[in-house]
Amino acid sequence: MANGGVYVWKDGRQNWDTTTAVFEYGDSSNEKNFQVVFSSRMHNGDENPSEIYYANGGELNLITNKISPRGGLKEREAAAMGMKPNLLTELSLSEMEEKVVASANTGGDVLTSNHVRNWMECVRSRKQPNAPVEAGYSHSIATIMTNASVRTGYKATFDEDTQEVMVNGKPFQY
Repeated sequence: MANGGVYVWKDGRQNWDTTTAVFEYGDSSNEKNFQVVFSSRMHNGDENPSEIYYANGGELNLITNKISPRGGLKEREAAAMGMKPNLLTELSLSEMEEKVVASANTGGDVLTSNHVRNWMECVRSRKQPNAPVEAGYSHSIATIMTNASVRTGYKATFDEDTQEVMVNGKPFQY
């Protein structure tokens, strides 16, 4: 499910300045299901956008470019759920970045440049890239599902067999 709208920037735009989407993953057994919540707002006056991702292992903070065990599953909480602890190791993404040499500075950040560089190297070598095409396909599905839910007001699902985003039992059309 998702909702959103143009709440602040009433300048004729059609794309929302505020969106919240809740994705449910898993199957009908409900044994290993989980949710992912995405929220975005482009009107808080902060000119420094940020991203923080949480998982049961900890936090990926793209403001500080650090991975940490903050919020991860500690021993006591894990035992209460019949699980094992899962804590990420502290890591600075800034220290991992490779320097990129290019003939033109396009203004891209180092992580984006490294992503494109990895893809170009894999085109040449025929190796699997860090982010395979299936990852892009999955992201596209999530984006279309969000769009479908916001525009219709209904829950959107993805039909694996037909490869279509469904709303109210029908393929989403926009």
